[in-house]
This record gives sequence, structure tokens and C-alpha cells, in this order.
Amino acid sequence: MSWMLDKEIKRELPSSWKGLVPAKVFLEEAERLVQEAEKRQIMLRVMGGLGVAMHSPESQDFAKNLGRTGAGVVKGQEYTDIDFMSYRTHRDRIKQLFSDMGYAKRRATLSSAASERQIYYHPKGWFYVDIFYDRLIVANHPVDFRGRLEQDYPTVSVTDMLLEKIQMWEAFGIKDLKDCLILLKAHKVQEQPEENTVNASYIAKLLAKDWGFWFTATTNLRKIRTFITEIDELGVKAQIDARNLRREDREEIAGRLDALLARIDREPKSLGWRLRSKAGTKKRWYNPVERPETVSGFGIWDVLLEKEQPGSA
Repeated sequence: MSWMLDKEIKRELPSSWKGLVPAKVFLEEAERLVQEAEKRQIMLRVMGGLGVAMHSPESQDFAKNLGRTGAGVVKGQEYTDIDFMSYRTHRDRIKQLFSDMGYAKRRATLSSAASERQIYYHPKGWFYVDIFYDRLIVANHPVDFRGRLEQDYPTVSVTDMLLEKIQMWEAFGIKDLKDCLILLKAHKVQEQPEENTVNASYIAKLLAKDWGFWFTATTNLRKIRTFITEIDELGVKAQIDARNLRREDREEIAGRLDALLARIDREPKSLGWRLRSKAGTKKRWYNPVERPETVSGFGIWDVLLEKEQPGSA
């Protein structure tokens, strides 16, 4: 694969790591890169599962009880990459930043160019860094980050991290379910934007304009609620030992999901939403990007199908 990189990279892992890169290394490097970007007045924010962990330190024990550790693609390793969001206007400066930090840039492919995406490899081949610009386009429902990266540091906002997860229709997996549970355990759901909270109003207004996104997001939120309330029965399907989770935590998460779903339901829907709703799922409502079999996903909602009536969301 060396021909795809702009410089040679050799994988060199300390023997003490036993072939696995510790989660601590990802967390520290993500923080270091954001700090360096900040010094250069470059907007760079962490997202994805690593962003969830960085923004939810008080829920580390809860995450361990969920079994989030070791849920990455590499068996026994929690993370495989660092996901960032930035603004397109900072693209050239980011390229210089990562070059100065010793990273090797993957040469653009049709796929990465079309998705406004750059990929960089760690100087010692420990992992790769995925950077998206302005919008998360490689998604079943694109999420727009323009004008939103200033809201938090060093990650994207809690609200955007939740949207990033619940936009998935085809590849919502175990780690995504657990990340949503961690986010909702660590952060309250509020009507107005507040630091360290999920902004229910923003989510409701966004989904009220797009029936497809609304259907996917609310379907996932409802099923997350079913999962957490019936975790004694369903937990084993997601490799969770329900005995490790306190009832108070389960009820708190379910309550926050209820509040968010109620706020989404109350928001007046746009004309476009109402017109699109008439076709429903008879017409494809999402962008086909990834499928579970191509990303080692888990059909987490399959375990709930028998409990649902035909046509329910």
C-alpha cells in the first residue's frame, strides 16, 4: 500500500503493547493534534467513538460495564483510527499540520475526493486519521457541521455526536449502540443549547425538515429505548452483562430518550417532510453508503424484530 502514501511508513509498535495500540494512546494523540491545530488557528474537532469517550470521562465505569472496551475492528483493541471534522477552508493548513507532525497522507481516491475526506497515517504506523470537511457525507443521512465546530472542544458537540450515530440505517452496530448509551448516560437532554447537554430543540428542528432522517433517527432512538428497558433479556445479544448495569442508570437513559422523542414529535413538520412521508419506506429514504457485512457491523435491531408489529417504527 506504500504507493498510496506520500511518504514511507513502517509499523513500529512497542513490544509491551503485544500488537495492540492502547486506548490511552489514541486519546492522548487526538488531544495533542487538536491542541496543535488550535495553536495554528485551525478548527479541528474529534468525533466518533473516541469523541464520545473524551466527552464522557465521568462515565468510564459505565462504559466498562457495557463492555465498550475492546469493541473495535481489531480484536481486543478499542479503537482503530481517529475521526476528525474540520472546515473546508482549513484544508490546506491541515495538510501542512499533519505533514509537520510526521504523518503520511494517503493519496486521494475517487471515493475520498467525492466525500471531502483526507486520510493520514501515523508516523509509526500505529493507526490512521480520518478527516472530514464541513459535512459527514459518508453517511446514510449527511450531517452538516458548518458553523457548529466552535461549540465544543476538543470534540464536536454532544448533540452532533448523537446525530452522527443515529443517522445510521445500514450499519448501526454494537459499538454504536454502546456509544449512544454512554452519551445519554453522561449528558442531559435539554430544550436549549447548554454546555455538555443534548440540544433537543436543534435535533427536532433538523429532523422536521427531512422525513428520511427523521424516520431513521426516531427508529433508532425508540429501539435504543426498548433495548435499555429490556436489557436483562436483550443484553447478551450485544455482549452486555445486564447484571453490571444499575437500574437507576437504565431508567435515567430511558427517561432522556423519552424526553428527546417527545420533543421531536412536538416540532411542526415542514411541507417537504409531510409530502415525503406519504411515500414512507416504499421509496428509499437514505443514502446507501455501507452495509453491515462490509464494516463488520452487527444487526443489533434484529433481536427486536419479533417484538414489533408489521409496519411499526
